[in-house]
Amino acid sequence: QVQLVESGGGLVQAGDSLRLSCAASGRTFSMYVMAWFRQGPGEEREFVAGINRSGGSTDYADSVKGRFTISRDNGGKNMVALQMNNLKPEDTALYYCAARTIGGVSKLSSEYNYWGRGTQVTVSS
Repeated sequence: QVQLVESGGGLVQAGDSLRLSCAASGRTFSMYVMAWFRQGPGEEREFVAGINRSGGSTDYADSVKGRFTISRDNGGKNMVALQMNNLKPEDTALYYCAARTIGGVSKLSSEYNYWGRGTQVTVSS
């Protein structure tokens, strides 16, 4: 099993940047495909970004391409980060870190085995 703890959320203004972090503990971190999802008020959970086990391949939702960057550290810190630039009010959501053991990056939340509790991001206009 792996335990995931997100941090770095907050209240910012449109155009600002935030960096979210997800610390992973438990089994070997490099075994997991990692992703970020988000869920806004009254909305379904949606895929934001994903990264493969080595960190050499990433995928993004169209709404965040060019603004968000996902990265991971398999070398001891065992963490995945989401750098968010040029934030918009529509980015307001609870952001979750997720991990899966089988397959590659997926945009389906049902295919992830492990989840953190989330960190709130609020972007004011």
